[in-house]
Amino acid sequence: MANPLTPDVLVDPVELTRTLVDIESVSRHEQAIADHVEEVLRDAAHLSVDRLGNTVMARTDLGREQRVVLAGHLDTVPLNDNFPSTVVDDLIYGCGTSDMKSGVALALHLAATLPDPRYDLTYLFYEAEEIDSKYNGLHLVSESRPEWLLADFAVLLEPTYGVVEAGCQGTLRALVKTTGRRAHTARAWRGSNAIHAAGEVLQRLSDYRPRTVTIDGCTYREGLNAVKIAGGVAGNVVPDACVVEVNMRFAPDRTEKQALEHVHEVFEGFEVELTDSAPGALPGLTAAPAREFLTAVGAEPAAKLGWTDVARFAALGIPALNYGPGDPLLAHAQDEHVEIGKIRDGAATLHRWLGL
Repeated sequence: MANPLTPDVLVDPVELTRTLVDIESVSRHEQAIADHVEEVLRDAAHLSVDRLGNTVMARTDLGREQRVVLAGHLDTVPLNDNFPSTVVDDLIYGCGTSDMKSGVALALHLAATLPDPRYDLTYLFYEAEEIDSKYNGLHLVSESRPEWLLADFAVLLEPTYGVVEAGCQGTLRALVKTTGRRAHTARAWRGSNAIHAAGEVLQRLSDYRPRTVTIDGCTYREGLNAVKIAGGVAGNVVPDACVVEVNMRFAPDRTEKQALEHVHEVFEGFEVELTDSAPGALPGLTAAPAREFLTAVGAEPAAKLGWTDVARFAALGIPALNYGPGDPLLAHAQDEHVEIGKIRDGAATLHRWLGL
C-alpha cells in the first residue's frame, strides 16, 4: 500500500490531520500508521530515526544547548460510526481528530519541514496511550530506551483548544469495602446488610468538598467520586459484602502517598484498597524553553484538569506542558471534531517558537 503521507500532505497540517485520521489506529492496532510515519521520517536527512514496537522516535543532533521533546500518541479509542473523516465548513470530523491526531499532525509537519530549529528536537510518536498504562509507548520507552526521553523541556500535543495547559492532576482508584452478615430476606433481622452500610460511604462522598489549589498561577480543582458499586448475592439474601470504587483526582502538590492517606481519612472506619495510582505533574513553567513557548502562544496558561503523559516527564525532572489544537471536551465523543483554524494557528505558533 502506498504511503498516504506524501510530501504535499506533510507541508499542509490541515490535510495532514485528515490523512492521519483516515489511517485507522485503534489502540493495539497502530502498526500501519507507525509504518507510514517511520517511512517519511527516515526520508528526512536532518533526522535520525529509531523505533520500539509501534513507537517511532526521530531527533535532530545540531549541537544546540537545549533539547525539546514533542510527543503525541498515534492511537485512538474504538471507532463509533465516525470513520473515515468528513469536512463540514471549518470542521474536520472523525475518530481522533481532537484526541489527538491534529496534535500529531503538528509534530509530524514540523519534523518534515523544520530542518534547522532553535533547539534540538526529539519527536516521539507513540502507541497505546488510550489503554492500560503497561502498553503505553512512553512507558515502554522509559523502561528500555530511557535516553530517548532526555530533554530540557517537553510538550505533549494533547487537546487543549490552543491554550497551554500546565502540569496535570494525579489520579488514583480505590475500593471502599463494607461488610455484613448473610440472612434470608424473610428474616432480615438475623443479618446485617452490607449494601445499606455503603450508604455511609456515599453520604461522605456527597458531603465531600474538594480542595482547590493554585500553583504558579494555575488553579487545580480536586475531585473524589464514586465510579462503580457492586454487591449482592441473590434476590432473597441479605448481602454480606459491598464495594464502592472511588476515583480521586488530586492536585500536583500532593504525592501519591499523600493522596492515598487523604482517601483513608475520608473513609476512616472502612477498609480501603488501592487499585491504581499515577502521580501528577507540577506546571513546569520556569524552564527557558517554556517561557519562550508561552510568549509564542501569547496567552496565560491554565491548569490541566486530568492526567496526561506530562507526568512521565515530570517524574524524570523534565518540565512539560500540554498544547494542541483539539478541544478536550470533544475527546472520545462520536461527534469528535477539530477546527481547521485551530490547526493552522497551532502550526504557526510552533513555527514562531522553534524557528530561528
